[in-house]
Amino acid sequence: MEYVGMQTQISRNNRLTWLLLAMFPLIILAVVWAFLAALHYFEGGYYDVNGEWTSTLDVATVNAYFVQVLPWVVGIVGVWFVIAYYSNASMIQHATGARPISRQENPRLYNIVENLCMTCNMDMPKINVVDDPQLNAFASGINAKSYTVTVTTGLMNLLDDDELAGVIGHELTHIRNHDTKLLIVSIVFVGIISTVMSMIVRIIYHTFLYGGRSSSRGNNGRGNRGAGIIVVMLIGLVLCAIAYLFTLLTRFAISRKREYMADAGGAELCGNPLALASALRKIEHNPGLDNVSRPDVAQLFIIQPDEMKQGIMGFMNSLFSTHPDTAKRIAILEQF
Repeated sequence: MEYVGMQTQISRNNRLTWLLLAMFPLIILAVVWAFLAALHYFEGGYYDVNGEWTSTLDVATVNAYFVQVLPWVVGIVGVWFVIAYYSNASMIQHATGARPISRQENPRLYNIVENLCMTCNMDMPKINVVDDPQLNAFASGINAKSYTVTVTTGLMNLLDDDELAGVIGHELTHIRNHDTKLLIVSIVFVGIISTVMSMIVRIIYHTFLYGGRSSSRGNNGRGNRGAGIIVVMLIGLVLCAIAYLFTLLTRFAISRKREYMADAGGAELCGNPLALASALRKIEHNPGLDNVSRPDVAQLFIIQPDEMKQGIMGFMNSLFSTHPDTAKRIAILEQF
């Protein structure tokens, strides 16, 4: 059996991840082409004398339309991506209610982070805290200026120094392995597609609301046109839903192995795998940051809040969770 070292595994993960991330813009472009094809198919169709729908799909015409709208799509998505990418720090801070903490306010936490950074020869990240009596932590950021480790007050109060060092080491490993940057990219693209989906839902709603009124006045032409618009919008919604599913699958493929790598790196940094295992067990029994209602942000947390595991949506989120089962993570750490 071939032995694979940690650095080799990290390099493989990064290559695979960038390949998967390249799928996001390809998915968006594929959805745009499919939507234009549906629009062309229904706009150019008609009902024959027998009442049957007749239409043909001219791929060359669709490609011509696609080339025309391509610069607009790339431009809009590009601007959207840049703004979201570079405003991620404020977005995450707002979503979690995090605030900066200084050495004077909590020298214990600050010194643990500083000592671990010195151990692995990395720059000191920013340190944020969330006023939450329960336990959780996460790392975020895209570069040295924005890298941040965030913990809850409950984590600081309920873990001993070794356990806290294990959790901090886990989060610092995410930063060292560029996991935070890759997850921010996936968050942005998933956000773009989910926003487009919500816009299409609103357009369909207003088309039903106002289009239905106009068609009820006996104007057959407008009624048929309104029905055609609704059909096209429904197709667009289905395409966006498919794209969203693919982005979730891609996000799922990106991160599960990275959590194991972060656990291994955290155990190596703190020098005590059992301390990190103990910390994970405590966090699992009392995970904090319950007020964060965004699953895309919650994927950054060391353990997902209980509220996101309940109900049908919780079941769906667990299928596409970026985190492996906590019990498995603990079992692996206890084998070190």
